[in-house]
Amino acid sequence: MVSRRQTSSRTRRGGSSARRGAKSASAATAQAVRPGQVGGRYKPLSDADIERIYQTALDVLENIGIGDPISEILEYALPGGCTVDDDNRLRFPRSLVEDLIAKSPQQYPLYAPNPDRDLMVRGEEVLFCTSGEAVCILDYESQRYRPTKLVDLYDAARLGDQLDHIHNFGQPFIAAEYSHDIFVHDMNIAYAELAGTDKSFALGISIAYHIDPLIELFDTYLGQEGGFAKRPFCTFGGCPIVSPLRFGQDGAEVMVKVAELGMVADVAVAPQAGATAPAALAGALVQCFAETLACLCVVNLVRPGTPINFGMWPFISDLRTGSFSGGSGEEALVTAATAQLCNHFGFTTSVGAGMTDAKTMDAQAGYEKAITIATAALSGANLVAAYPGIVGSLVAQSFEGMVIDNDLIGNVQRVLRGVEVTDATLSYDVIKETVYGQGHFLGSAQTLELMNSEYLYPELADRRTPGEWGEMGRKTLYEQAHERVGKMLADHYPGYIDPDADKRLRDRFPIRLEPEEMQPGNGRW
Repeated sequence: MVSRRQTSSRTRRGGSSARRGAKSASAATAQAVRPGQVGGRYKPLSDADIERIYQTALDVLENIGIGDPISEILEYALPGGCTVDDDNRLRFPRSLVEDLIAKSPQQYPLYAPNPDRDLMVRGEEVLFCTSGEAVCILDYESQRYRPTKLVDLYDAARLGDQLDHIHNFGQPFIAAEYSHDIFVHDMNIAYAELAGTDKSFALGISIAYHIDPLIELFDTYLGQEGGFAKRPFCTFGGCPIVSPLRFGQDGAEVMVKVAELGMVADVAVAPQAGATAPAALAGALVQCFAETLACLCVVNLVRPGTPINFGMWPFISDLRTGSFSGGSGEEALVTAATAQLCNHFGFTTSVGAGMTDAKTMDAQAGYEKAITIATAALSGANLVAAYPGIVGSLVAQSFEGMVIDNDLIGNVQRVLRGVEVTDATLSYDVIKETVYGQGHFLGSAQTLELMNSEYLYPELADRRTPGEWGEMGRKTLYEQAHERVGKMLADHYPGYIDPDADKRLRDRFPIRLEPEEMQPGNGRW
């Protein structure tokens, strides 16, 4: 087996890294980190391990198959070469799977409402996004859990809009107050994200026939029928698999619909080791890989060459209780293995990370988020759904956590960038001049030049002396984050939807986010 990526990326990446190193050493205005830093350095699997996982996954698809195929899938799969057995399980011949892998694109553009924020998903370049669809929020005022509201999502989008290290805004929670009316819910979460950020964003959609009205909503915003299709700045996602090895009707219908439209198929396949997947980590990887490969096959049977966000998300159980554990070392390990496995085949991938089991942003949250986010990035996952702000094993979202995790993600990006070795950065002449001159480097031209291009400075982490910290009120990181959230949300009402577009949207769709909630003086901040 030969990786699709092995033959195309390594030499090119090395050359570009060298050029970036030379450039950063001479450009005083360069930034220390950027979206799309290259990962792939951490590889928990050997090539032989990857081959065995791959071949076993092909055996699973060919001999066990995926149960409960919906009619929309059978319409494409049976003429394409799949078969259905007597147990209503859809089987994928290994030759067909290998052919469809070869047809799957290795990159796609991630459009944003603001073209200046467009990105590419490709290679081993790493981007970070929010995610979660939590049902609760750690309330800013009371600091207690409560159900999420639509206005919370708007505020989260405004906050994410200002956080430099969050590149894509995936829906962090639902609007629980509208969970009884899914159409109103879906239209309004789309509106709230569109109003709050001009970064690319994603929606979790459970009903396929809501996709057309959502596209109409975006066209209405643009004032141009078909405008969204030219630059789809929102991806629609769902969970098409019910583990172990069955299609879930609602998520599968969404996947087929998105593929028919030729948009990025954003899928998340999340079996839980020890519960809905084998407890053996290798077995969990086999099953999750097979399930996600089935989605890739369906997407490319529906419309060959349709890009897929290969969301292979193996989760972990605490086997003492059977409960989900998002912050474990095992979760960090299987996530990194997932990214390595997918990179081997050139898939555009997403993984889940930062899913702390802590109930608030405490030391447990810090170390669990750090180990899972860092390993996911170092392994080269394309979209790291870092769950910034998520707490309570995906139950709740914290605004304070979002700004703390933004700091964490920035530092992870700096690690990804690595040490750039050039004639200039080796610094022989600088060392010689300093030794025979001032005797220190604090005032050297190189130090001043590299102050911002070589070093990243956290927004929140406190680097003052203990004495200075005491004089400034002895505030904890969380207290500083609390104050920062209040300031950021009091001032940032971006107005991304102009009045004419807003009127068109409110005339056509049941928008529940009131205009007075989208301007200063609303009483929330």
